[in-house]
Amino acid sequence: MTVRYCAHCAYPSIAATPLTFDDRGVCSGCRSAEQAQTIDWDERFEWLKQIAEEYRSQSTYDVLIPVSGGKDSYYQTHVAVHELGLKPLLVTYHGNNYLPEGEENLFRMRKVFDCDHVVVSPSIQTLIRMNRIGFRLQGDMNWHNHCGIFTTPIQVAVRYKVPLMLWGEHGFLNLGGMYSFDDMVEFTSKFRLEHGLRGYDWDDFTDEGLDTLGRPELKEGLRAKDLQWAQYPTDDEIDEVGVRGIYLGNFVNWDANVHSKLVMEKYDWQPARQPFERTYRRMSNLDDMHENGIHDYLKFVKLGYGRATDHSSKDVRSGHMTRDRAIEMVRQYDHVKPRRDLDRWLTYVDITEEEFDATCDSFRDPRVWWIEDGEWWKDNIWGKPSSYGPVHIPVSGRDKYMQDRAR
Repeated sequence: MTVRYCAHCAYPSIAATPLTFDDRGVCSGCRSAEQAQTIDWDERFEWLKQIAEEYRSQSTYDVLIPVSGGKDSYYQTHVAVHELGLKPLLVTYHGNNYLPEGEENLFRMRKVFDCDHVVVSPSIQTLIRMNRIGFRLQGDMNWHNHCGIFTTPIQVAVRYKVPLMLWGEHGFLNLGGMYSFDDMVEFTSKFRLEHGLRGYDWDDFTDEGLDTLGRPELKEGLRAKDLQWAQYPTDDEIDEVGVRGIYLGNFVNWDANVHSKLVMEKYDWQPARQPFERTYRRMSNLDDMHENGIHDYLKFVKLGYGRATDHSSKDVRSGHMTRDRAIEMVRQYDHVKPRRDLDRWLTYVDITEEEFDATCDSFRDPRVWWIEDGEWWKDNIWGKPSSYGPVHIPVSGRDKYMQDRAR
């Protein structure tokens, strides 16, 4: 078996989030969660108070908070306003595909927290083109969201001269244990490019950039002036203001289940009204209706696991779920092709399902997937290989795929 599974949670060894396994078969994400239980969080919060005092301003905003309107955004803003007494500026990248309840939560923030709020909303046609390019170039129609989230708040921080930024949890630390809590990791442009954007940047999506990448067939007519929102400030601009991005997850014991309950009770924050097709949680990713749907289905197609693995593993680590129950969630949800979500997106971007399936297949990781009798197979956490549907790669491309696997 090429893919290993954590002995404590449900996470696989080949994942989108870098992680390792120790000699007991436990993943670094679980070890990170164990470390969190040994930290003096009262002391950590005192550190946060000291930082807040250092940046408290008489002339501009005390802190800038990137927000999507989700449970984490509400919790970050709650801490800043009601526990630290700061005057924040909220900044949102709006990628056009919010769920209605997600958008209601977003625009309620200005009222319930009495905050100024900047919303950056790129052209819809630009976003549709970015969806198509991202999907065909790297199997990620939501790449524009990652770019916008990790770019527009920094642009606004530079423009309004707000040096302190307060992010939520560090996903690569909390999910995969890529760092230790002792590292006190902060946001960097290196993290944005290499991890958040996986090595691509805005200029790769222009016609000129696609020529440079050797993918001229993906051109959509995008120019630099169409992607102003995606262009990261220069080092000199950032240094002039002294922009610094810290993670609230380094200063409070992060538990999404607890935080969700708090913001629902205090601010009437609303989870998704309709169940998702690919996960049991309703409290995550309301800012893009496709994030828990076909975007996550692409992760399953690429790497053999999905959002139910992410969510159940977090819930195992925080004591809200047993590993056996997590495996049930993985078995129920991870493989599901989200029908209503897919139909909506195919219409949105004018792509056929046949092209969708063939493009998905071209991104499958040969360490995870193999072809047998015209179907895709993979190993599972419950120990039995299973097939997951027909192969859509054209016959001419299958030989190359099998050669890649043999390497």
